[in-house]
Amino acid sequence: MAKASENKIGLWASTSLVVGNMIGAGIFLVPAAMASFGSISLLGWVFSAIGTFFIAKVFANLSKMLPLATGGPYAYTYHAFGDFAGFLVAWGYWLSNVCAIAAIAISLVSALSTFFPILDSSNVQTYSPAVSALTALGFIWLVTGLNNMGIKTSGNVQLITTISKLLPLVVIAVGGLFFIRLQNFHPFNSSGKSTFEGISATAAITMYSFLGIECATIPSGSVNNPEKTISRATLLGLLITALVYILGSVSIMGIIPQNVLQHSVTPYADAAVIMFGSSARYWASAGVAIAAFGALNGWTLVQGQFPYAVAKDKLFPPIFTRLNKREAPYLAIIVSSVFVSVFMMMNYTKGLVEQFKLLILLTTLTTLVPYIFCAAAYIIIKFDKNYLHSGGWVPAVLIGTLAFAYSLWAIAGSGQDTVYYGFLLLMAGIPFYVWALYKKRKNNIEHPISNNE
Repeated sequence: MAKASENKIGLWASTSLVVGNMIGAGIFLVPAAMASFGSISLLGWVFSAIGTFFIAKVFANLSKMLPLATGGPYAYTYHAFGDFAGFLVAWGYWLSNVCAIAAIAISLVSALSTFFPILDSSNVQTYSPAVSALTALGFIWLVTGLNNMGIKTSGNVQLITTISKLLPLVVIAVGGLFFIRLQNFHPFNSSGKSTFEGISATAAITMYSFLGIECATIPSGSVNNPEKTISRATLLGLLITALVYILGSVSIMGIIPQNVLQHSVTPYADAAVIMFGSSARYWASAGVAIAAFGALNGWTLVQGQFPYAVAKDKLFPPIFTRLNKREAPYLAIIVSSVFVSVFMMMNYTKGLVEQFKLLILLTTLTTLVPYIFCAAAYIIIKFDKNYLHSGGWVPAVLIGTLAFAYSLWAIAGSGQDTVYYGFLLLMAGIPFYVWALYKKRKNNIEHPISNNE
């Protein structure tokens, strides 16, 4: 029994997977993006945190009812709705992860440009696209190697990087409260919209920072005591992340005047300079790089476990189910990293830059769609006779409905073009589903006995 738990992760590694995947390099730019709205944007953070709580509660409760359902959003959708809905969620979520990891690799290189001018794309004299691309590729395949050493190793790396990235964020979030100037919070609403519209607009931006709340559920088969650990990790991860986001935004908006903040490209670093002097810019930039590396490692872990779970249900190619000696789905990780490398290289090909940007926008939509399905799946599974004993159905319907409504609102807020192209992207997976279903049914006919085992 002890040996079986050697390749599994516990509460803190699971929590770091949630926190580490939500807090990527992008959060370091959000305060600047929100500055033009005024301090009303702080209410947007609160609104997003509340909405995300209902989604987190759905995943936490589903993990208790289906503790061994590896694949998280896919597994819950598959259990409630069957092959087709499960495949659509899997197809979109896998593609969104590929694009997201590519973007994280690029942001990691950008963060390192503070220390290595050759990586700074804004400096024409020193910048080298080839070196930048090779650096990003190096990090992609470094974390690929780490994740092939087993989930215990990648989980430990995730825990270390999450603690390391939280340190500069917490220092600025908490320490910055002593440097606040109240006049910097005025005007309250500079968006030119009504208070409700202003809160809605800022919440639509901030909620993207909470994507990844589902990550603890994906490697459930590799988690110790999953029925308790995953639920706790999901809610604890949300609490830690929400506090860091909200306190960090309060401090930065209180330290840097709004008219200056909205033009900042490094708001956390700028706040650190005001607090501790010019040398602080370097450790703030190091924090961004660590955040990006941690997110790169965490999403690569997901990128192996997720297709592994789908392939076990014969909806993805069977090669994704192969494990190495350390029980890592090595082919799923390697194949996914090949696609990540291709998408990442697109950013360094001028003719494909716009297409790459569109793919990044689509990652948000194809992550939100599983939230919609899982909110509905939660209610359906709760009504299943096997789970009626686990609590009343009224709270389940309320939580599921609120999570569904919030996710649907977030999808609407992602823009018409994103929804349009996202729908086409999801539908483009149908031919692959047809082929997978054909192979699955053919296998059932040829091996009827094995299917009854």
